[in-house]
Amino acid sequence: MLKRWQFWLGIAISAVFLYLALRGLHLGEVWQTVKTARYLWLVPGIAVYFVGVWARAWRWHYLLRPLKKIPTRTMFPIVTIGYMGNNVFVARAGEVLRAAILKDREGVPISASLATVVVERIFDAVVMLGFVFFNLGALENLTHNSGFIGNIQQLAIWGSVIFIGALVVFLLAAMFPLVTERIVIQIIDRVIPMRIREKTRGIALKFLAGLESLRSPKDALMVLVTTVIIWLLETGKYWFVMQGFDFQVSFFALMLMNGIVNIATTLPSAPGYIGTFDGPGIAVLAAYGVPPEIAAGYTLVLHAALWFPITILGAYYYLRQPLRWGKDLEKIQHDQETQPV
Repeated sequence: MLKRWQFWLGIAISAVFLYLALRGLHLGEVWQTVKTARYLWLVPGIAVYFVGVWARAWRWHYLLRPLKKIPTRTMFPIVTIGYMGNNVFVARAGEVLRAAILKDREGVPISASLATVVVERIFDAVVMLGFVFFNLGALENLTHNSGFIGNIQQLAIWGSVIFIGALVVFLLAAMFPLVTERIVIQIIDRVIPMRIREKTRGIALKFLAGLESLRSPKDALMVLVTTVIIWLLETGKYWFVMQGFDFQVSFFALMLMNGIVNIATTLPSAPGYIGTFDGPGIAVLAAYGVPPEIAAGYTLVLHAALWFPITILGAYYYLRQPLRWGKDLEKIQHDQETQPV
């Protein structure tokens, strides 16, 4: 079970972001914006978003090919369950849930599939930072009354160092597996207590096996291109939802918004990224001159449109399969840890 302090830390961070997002707003005008929105535009937006979810399922299938060839149609329900879990649990617990379901259905070790999930997240972060860097020139010319947006440039630089550095480490680990395995085993043998050393070694080696898809530069490039397409499709949803509101910004501005809000949602937060999505989203649009109440109404509707459809579909698929969060998950984790490497 997740530790209670993680939950309360997430609640506290969400509260801070919500305060930053809502301070000074006329909530009556925000509600009026929400009431008068043209919600028919949600239909193409949600459709485009689910094309992106299918692309995510294809990407995961591609990353898992060295371990087991699993059709994309099999991966799609598992991916939606994972995103449902991320939306209703703290600390992105949906990633563990989808790895456990994949183990239950297809026999792929949890440690190995979690390695591919980590690879996904690193590529996602690199593309999101690319969206931010691509629009830094515009960001420098924006107004300075938009709260913490003025610090985005520094955040993007440090984020790039962290995530591109992590990507390089993973690529090297995949390209030189024997050297990496030897280094990892040496570190484990030196720092891990004897009683859990063998179990830790097994988990680590299964994790390294999950990086095999990055061994080929062609495969790594394919994952990168797919990731760019995924996030452009999600930005397309931002654009369609915007048509239901009385403001217009460029597609590039929405790319910047998409990049910033998704970087912010890597922070611990309440379930559903409450606050960490909304605060930066409102601030970006305000920086582009959108009236704050309209920006807030749009961001809240967009957040709901991103949350409800995938959560409802994920819950539907989750209830149709036998694995349940709790004892079933713990049993699968225990079984995979005790399997021979």
